[in-house]
Amino acid sequence: MSAEVYKQMLEVMKSRRGAFAGMDIPEFYALVEELFTPEEAEVNNVLTRKPAAAAEIARELGRDENEIQKILEAMADKGLCAVFMENGVSFYQGVPFIPGIFEYQFMPGRITDRDKKIARLIHAYKEAYESATGPAKITFPYSRVITVDKTIDAGSTIHTYDQVSTYIDKYDAISVATCFCRHAAKLRDEDTHGMPMDVCMMFGKGAEYVANRLGGRKVTREEAKKVLDLAEEAGLVHMSRNTTEDIDFICNCDRWHCEAMTSVLKQDKPALFFNSGFQPRFDPDLCIACETCIERCPPEALAMGDDDIPQVDLDRCFGCAVCATGCEQEAIVMENKPDFPAPPKDPKELVTAIKASYAK
Repeated sequence: MSAEVYKQMLEVMKSRRGAFAGMDIPEFYALVEELFTPEEAEVNNVLTRKPAAAAEIARELGRDENEIQKILEAMADKGLCAVFMENGVSFYQGVPFIPGIFEYQFMPGRITDRDKKIARLIHAYKEAYESATGPAKITFPYSRVITVDKTIDAGSTIHTYDQVSTYIDKYDAISVATCFCRHAAKLRDEDTHGMPMDVCMMFGKGAEYVANRLGGRKVTREEAKKVLDLAEEAGLVHMSRNTTEDIDFICNCDRWHCEAMTSVLKQDKPALFFNSGFQPRFDPDLCIACETCIERCPPEALAMGDDDIPQVDLDRCFGCAVCATGCEQEAIVMENKPDFPAPPKDPKELVTAIKASYAK
């Protein structure tokens, strides 16, 4: 029975899509058998992307509602499904590996032997998956960079969606959790380069969920701004969904471990799929050719020119302003990138754009 339920899970995880959807390889089974007990796997296999109450799920399985409710609650606490409250009733939803289960495992920031094992199993599965398929080809940007707005040149156009403060000021509920990418690397004993960990930021209902279920902590607006200042000082890149509205998270990504950035850096022209719409401009009168900006640049888009002024490869530059925030001479400002298209309005428009890009 246990072997069969994990075989069924393969098809379920394929159907949920997302990155690293199910693949019939040994690493998949090693991973899911560690994540899910056979009972949890059975419940997972009837969950869909449409939230359902425990009573409905129990009927689907022909099991006792109270028993299934306990299993579902345990799964939600372990980051194996999502749960939402409506009129006092809990509704449970199946989630893909990414975005979903993989991130949920590490947001609490735990360091146990089991967490270390899961981190290694997930990494082994990802490597085996990419070995079989090659790096995922991106056809339309599903994430976007939000530049550091205080570095933008006064003459540039700044939209509200270009400013991280827009999202902090919009929401009452804000929470911060551990960066799941860097924490997973830490659990694998990899170098995290001294980057801050508690910098994943959620807003609104997502903030409530992460604080209540996934080990996050609520923060005030002022505390949230200090978290972003810390991320900027460290040279992390502000990233969110590639939409102008319905932004409910900001990640602060590094170049070595963060999924959004590492996947983009495997593309021929990373800047096409991960960009803020801004680019750096260097003041030759202020630049002292110290090369700090070159060292800090996450996509390695900068090189020193013949005139001792950094030159930028716009096929690689994210427009993140990590170069500008590290320049003690204030010799770098960000300016609008010519003819840069506005992001899709909301997740529905984003999905439509991504689907259309597949056909090209």
